[in-house]
Amino acid sequence: MRHRRRTWIPGLLLISPSLILLAVFVYGLIGWTVNLSLQDRHNARPAKGYVGLDNYTKLFTSDINDRFAHSLQNLVVFTLVFMVGTIVLGLVWALLLERRAKAEGFWRTVYLFPMAVSFVASGVVWRWLMNTGQGDDAGGINAIFHGLGLGFLESPWWTDPDWGMAAMAIPAIWQLSGYVMALFLAGFRGIPEELREAAVVDGATTFQLYRQVLFPQLTPTILSALIITGHMSMKMFDLIMSVSGAQWLTEVPAVYVWQTLLTRDYAKAAAISVFLLLIVAVVVVPYLIHVNRSEKRS
Repeated sequence: MRHRRRTWIPGLLLISPSLILLAVFVYGLIGWTVNLSLQDRHNARPAKGYVGLDNYTKLFTSDINDRFAHSLQNLVVFTLVFMVGTIVLGLVWALLLERRAKAEGFWRTVYLFPMAVSFVASGVVWRWLMNTGQGDDAGGINAIFHGLGLGFLESPWWTDPDWGMAAMAIPAIWQLSGYVMALFLAGFRGIPEELREAAVVDGATTFQLYRQVLFPQLTPTILSALIITGHMSMKMFDLIMSVSGAQWLTEVPAVYVWQTLLTRDYAKAAAISVFLLLIVAVVVVPYLIHVNRSEKRS
């Protein structure tokens, strides 16, 4: 018994600072937010008491202009376009580099460089690129289309009532598709060379090699990419604020939380935050359970 204590006590002491910080600044703040979301505190004054789940139900029943439902709808559109765009572009770039292209290191750097730029900085640039002016008032990408005589391609971008959120995903796709490329490239490089050689010996074409041998091996990588990009999109705040600001057309729950805090409606902001946390947990937790079980099996 004493021997066992001697083995785990030093390790516990080493990680105790991290455990304390995690308990206080992660789980402690989550608990505080949940507690606040159950209270009747809608201004700067102290809460009068607990109201249960009223703050959550009011988000769907008595929110002005169905604002929360609107922000969720925007989030769904943004997430779908963002995930599809990053997966497709990341896979295409990975395929190009996986073929041992010349100057591979240079192109890898080019594709990954947008990740090094902050969301705020890239948002400011993309706000100019996606200038909503058209015709003689066009700017950014629209000015290029106008100059080339391709006026029919000009777009109001994020101010479009129908496609505004899809346009908002373009800067995010540009910035994070290189990261997805790195995931796919690592997946390709992790496939044993013997599988490729065996398929070629059996007479498989290049299409059959990728379709029947390589792509099935990338299933864990694709799942990881989907989870990571989905998680990122649900918490997207700084990029959206840098491009469009606090606009109704492009409002997502993260932006709604910030605006609600400005009005000091702390309980409502906490309820939105907890709901957003639950959405992220629904996506991430099953993936973590799957990964944990897979590691135990292997």
